[in-house]
Amino acid sequence: MKIAVDIDDTLNIVERFALASAYIARKKLPYKVCDPYANRFARIYDWTEEDVVRFVRDEGGMVAFTDAAARKGAKEAREGWRAMGHTIVILTARYKEMFVSPDRVSRDWLEKRRIPFDEIVADVPMPDKGAYCRAHGIPILVDDDIGACLSAQKNGVTAVLAIGRHNAARAREINYGGANWTQIDAAVKSAVKRIEEGTH
Repeated sequence: MKIAVDIDDTLNIVERFALASAYIARKKLPYKVCDPYANRFARIYDWTEEDVVRFVRDEGGMVAFTDAAARKGAKEAREGWRAMGHTIVILTARYKEMFVSPDRVSRDWLEKRRIPFDEIVADVPMPDKGAYCRAHGIPILVDDDIGACLSAQKNGVTAVLAIGRHNAARAREINYGGANWTQIDAAVKSAVKRIEEGTH
């Protein structure tokens, strides 16, 4: 069975707020904090997408992604899924304007941490992940983005939410989820069983 897995804030822990705040203070920029726990740089401050792209590409913001720590248990869960014969598709919204080569950046991060995967698909916008999974025969999506998970459920794909501070208030909207990789692994295995039994 194919299982799609997001990277940022799902497999890893992206520390955005401190990095963005240091940059904004250093440059004496007039931006105001919107949400320090947001899962996208563009939502942390009231800056534009163009400001964020400039920060990530030209001002050192890329280290938030390249140096992000893997979440505890993520590697082991993935190893277990592969041992069970599942195919792991890394499905990320990382896009070319910001990451230049999102596939390479993602592959480097995964390989350095020895996190197993079979395929990387980048530049898939958040709301479209569910439609992508349906079109490519992927019955399960693991993601931290509520919009991506709702899109999956709407498209008949089982969503498993990686719960964090940025999405906990809406976690009940998603049928499966976990706040750590032990829980996420259990949720995925439960979803696999139900799909195989035709009871999902």
